[in-house]
Amino acid sequence: MEKSTSQKMQLGLFVILGLSIFVVTIYFIGNKQNMFGNTTQIHAVFSNVNGLQVGNSVRYSGISAGTVRDIKMVNDTLIRVTMVIDDKIISHIKKNAIAAITSDGLVGNMIINIIPGKQDDVPVQSGDVITTYSRIRTDDILETLNVTNENAAMLTADLLKITKEITQGKGTVGLLINDSLMAKDLKATMHYLKITGKGTSESVQNLNTLIASLQDRNNVIGVLNDTAVAGNIRNIVHRLDRSGAEMEKVIANLNTTITHIKEGKGALNYLSNDPKLVQQIDSTMTNLNQASLKLNENLEALKHNFLLRGYFKKLEKERVKANKKE
Repeated sequence: MEKSTSQKMQLGLFVILGLSIFVVTIYFIGNKQNMFGNTTQIHAVFSNVNGLQVGNSVRYSGISAGTVRDIKMVNDTLIRVTMVIDDKIISHIKKNAIAAITSDGLVGNMIINIIPGKQDDVPVQSGDVITTYSRIRTDDILETLNVTNENAAMLTADLLKITKEITQGKGTVGLLINDSLMAKDLKATMHYLKITGKGTSESVQNLNTLIASLQDRNNVIGVLNDTAVAGNIRNIVHRLDRSGAEMEKVIANLNTTITHIKEGKGALNYLSNDPKLVQQIDSTMTNLNQASLKLNENLEALKHNFLLRGYFKKLEKERVKANKKE
């Protein structure tokens, strides 16, 4: 049975509509995957991609910038992710940008979010590897919370044990809480400590006053604090030391002289120990006095002698002239 013209037209419209939808779909998918525009490939190395897949979005500061082209294991700890970035966006991405794997919403797909660096830098080039930042995974958070819960449970058990012993009067704290006599003794002790502390405070205050008075220049210690006075005292002590040394030398010389006198050496020994010599000296001095008197008498007689009288008058006139000139 041959198909009617209307059926053939309906079939042609259906095929055309299906092809149109297919082309539009391919266009939107290709546009989303940056298959038809000018793109640049850059790379990032992660230790864990957290479920990231090829085809997931790449965003720069929250703006769609490209897609994930390839995910490849470098070694047992590093994973290399290749990203295709639109050339309209690539000029804004600098070499110090940081790539981080995040989720698109609370339960969305994993995406790569590129964050600008803190300082200005040159734009990235094709094939560059940018710095990465790994966020804390949910598993790590749960593991940490599990450890924290276990530690909190152990701490709670210990606290329950301690509080139970305290209520039963065990240990020092339990005795302090339950023993009224010890509480009174402790109260009395604190009272005496307060009194002692007050006395100590007064003593410290008096000591501070005493120390402050030492700085007063009106007392002896205050004078000694003066550098000029201290220097003068130091000089006086130095001179006294030198004088003492000289006195010791003089005393040593006197001791030597006295020793010589006692041992019969020198004239002093004869003068002090030989009475005959003393008598001779006395008689000599007596004779000298007598001779001096006689010499004075002879000179007086010569003055009255008519032969020498002119000479003595001449001497007297010269003495008078000398006195007038003075």
